[in-house]
Amino acid sequence: MNRSSVRLAVAAVFAGVFLTGMVKSSLDLRNTVTGEKLNLEDSLPDGRDTPAVRAFLETGVNPYNEDPKVLPKAKELFLTACSGCHGHLGEGKVGPGLNDDYWTYPKNETDQGLFETIFGGAQAQMGPQYENLTLDDMLTVMAWVRHLYTGPVDHAPWFTEAQKKAYKPYHEDHPAETN
Repeated sequence: MNRSSVRLAVAAVFAGVFLTGMVKSSLDLRNTVTGEKLNLEDSLPDGRDTPAVRAFLETGVNPYNEDPKVLPKAKELFLTACSGCHGHLGEGKVGPGLNDDYWTYPKNETDQGLFETIFGGAQAQMGPQYENLTLDDMLTVMAWVRHLYTGPVDHAPWFTEAQKKAYKPYHEDHPAETN
């Protein structure tokens, strides 16, 4: 092996070690308030490389939406991390309601927009959540926000066609797994 081959091999190993754990996205993720590019490297290290996070960062679509296996954890995370301001049903308290078809930031009707707002924060009292929730937790919470929806199905672009056909507005007395 000549010197340039050795240097190239060392550089490749170094790059592989250095790049391991970096969060890569095909999406142009922007802060909801400032428009600045979001740095996913600011996120908590756990939950960065799950299949759901990888799929979301490639497509901008949350694979957890209406996934019955995820909804119990999603409800628990929402009640712990979000309900103090947004209400236990997403009806709004200090923060805006999240369960109807009005969005303070219209981009939040898309999964990418909602992720950007949760990750980077919003105006008033909602700070960035990247130090409190993993990327996977953010997707999980987003699934519960979508599940709480009570508005018209034709105002819910995050639903797949199959989900639109099965849609029933959220009611508190229905268990998450069957709603």
